[in-house]
Amino acid sequence: MTANATLGYPLVQRTLDNGLRVIVNPDHAAPVVAVNLWYDVGSRDEDPGASGFAHLFEHLMFQGSANVRSGEHLAALQAAGASVNATTWFDRTNYFEAVPTGALDLALWLESDRMATLPVALTQANLDNQRDVVKEEKRQRYDNVPYGDVIEHALALTFPAGHPYGHPVIGSMADLDAATTESAASFFRRYYHPGNCVLTLAGDIEPDDGFTRAERYFGALPAGPTHRRPPAEPLPPLAGVPRVTLTQPVPQDAVYLTWRLPARGTRAFDASDIALDILGGSQTSRLYRALVRDGGLASGAGASAMGLIGGTSLGLAFARALDGVRTGALEDAIDAELRRFGEEGPTADELERTRVQFEREWLSQLARVETRADLIGGYAVLHGDPGLVNTRIAEFGSVTAEEVRDAARTWLQPEQRAAITYRRGPLGGGEE
Repeated sequence: MTANATLGYPLVQRTLDNGLRVIVNPDHAAPVVAVNLWYDVGSRDEDPGASGFAHLFEHLMFQGSANVRSGEHLAALQAAGASVNATTWFDRTNYFEAVPTGALDLALWLESDRMATLPVALTQANLDNQRDVVKEEKRQRYDNVPYGDVIEHALALTFPAGHPYGHPVIGSMADLDAATTESAASFFRRYYHPGNCVLTLAGDIEPDDGFTRAERYFGALPAGPTHRRPPAEPLPPLAGVPRVTLTQPVPQDAVYLTWRLPARGTRAFDASDIALDILGGSQTSRLYRALVRDGGLASGAGASAMGLIGGTSLGLAFARALDGVRTGALEDAIDAELRRFGEEGPTADELERTRVQFEREWLSQLARVETRADLIGGYAVLHGDPGLVNTRIAEFGSVTAEEVRDAARTWLQPEQRAAITYRRGPLGGGEE
């Protein structure tokens, strides 16, 4: 496939009177339909003192509604042969299932019932149960694993106090403890309604049939309040290298560096993303070669970009030191590669390798109706245009070597970073 190729997945859209955006992508290759709902709410929308609410709701949405008992949503769909899941991020929450065609009405009824009536089943017992589940998830994934708190420190250093992206999606224990059924119901009424949702149906269904079913199950639901965020102004690059040094029982000393990047959906973000991929996206990357394979400084090294739509994204690089190697030496080595890349830009082979890898991954996701529906819903919610799934390969492939080099010069300078350093030590060794 050429870099300027445009795909041809059919997409038919309609908006119901209550504001629910419905997108149908017919594909009759298999008797399966992916049912995918993206709600335009993530951790960036949480009020002060209520961090973790968006993720908590990902769990509460499976605890029953007016006509569905706790646990029955999952059980009913799995009994019908469906796969079911949900995820939460800074910019959105999504719920999705892939069902045999004959179970489509069941899936749509279950989704509409919890959208319409979840507060009816929002009991103190359900809230306590799922709050405990989330808190245990936080312990297992963030608090009690090596380097698990890096995202919390990275966000706090990269974004100013009070910024919507300044706290992790999982939230804080104190804020989770403070959640009440009243505050949870208020959060639900604000964000979980047709006017703040995109429903995507991909697979063995025709557009008119999809719209008819969407109207049947969702059409009578009220639109809900309009959700408008204040304009997200881009942040300038970091200055002064803010840093924190942590002493913890980690297996190796390590350094994590972060940068502010342009918002997702811009060519400048794509160019920055490509730069970080070439610098640290694989074991053939520049950082891996310089620090691990050739330099003998680190056991691992890498870099990546976290695309966010609210004005500013985040770039990250890391390296884990071999015994006897100072973390300062790792920072110096990363700085050297950044400066070299900013001067030279990518080689033709590096740029082509990144393009080919992106195309392979993109086509792989589009090949399955479940992940295709998720991409369609994501582009509809985050960028207002689900058709970008058909043009994304060409868009990404059109970024030039000069744009990548300029992005590195503009956004990835060593003096524009924040630094988190881990040093091996006893549990509770503290923070410097």
